[in-house]
Amino acid sequence: MSADPDHGSRKTVEVSPELFRQVYDSPNSLPGKDQWVTPDEDVRRLEQLLGMNVGTIGAPLWVSADNRNCESCERTVSWLDIVASALADVHSAAKIAEVILGDRKWVNVEAPEAIAGVRCFECGTPKTDVRSFKCHNWAYAIGDLEAVVREVARRAESHPPR
Repeated sequence: MSADPDHGSRKTVEVSPELFRQVYDSPNSLPGKDQWVTPDEDVRRLEQLLGMNVGTIGAPLWVSADNRNCESCERTVSWLDIVASALADVHSAAKIAEVILGDRKWVNVEAPEAIAGVRCFECGTPKTDVRSFKCHNWAYAIGDLEAVVREVARRAESHPPR
């Protein structure tokens, strides 16, 4: 197992597919009081944010937290909030696209601690109880992964996110 250099001091490690399945095969394996799938509308907004074509992400993006909604605006928290927050100072759009669409498996080992730095996409309120997020999209990438990652990187260079 090796740490991902794009994560800095975060405790996320690459794992074998077998270990990944043991840890994340069931939504019930996610820590937190509640687990849910990112709404399709947010997945489409996420694709736009990353510079992907609509429909590139085709599998469920799971989230777990102690409370499903933002304290301020009541919006359901999703991968859109997590990714938008990460783009601000943690990951590049290309790295996120590679993780969502790729076949390498990553496990966040600081759970059940809350994921640091997540803010509501709509109102900016800190969301301090997101415990985990996962996707089963590894094997379901639509189109050529390398081409998608190259296009996301190209678009990110010419049009940085908000």
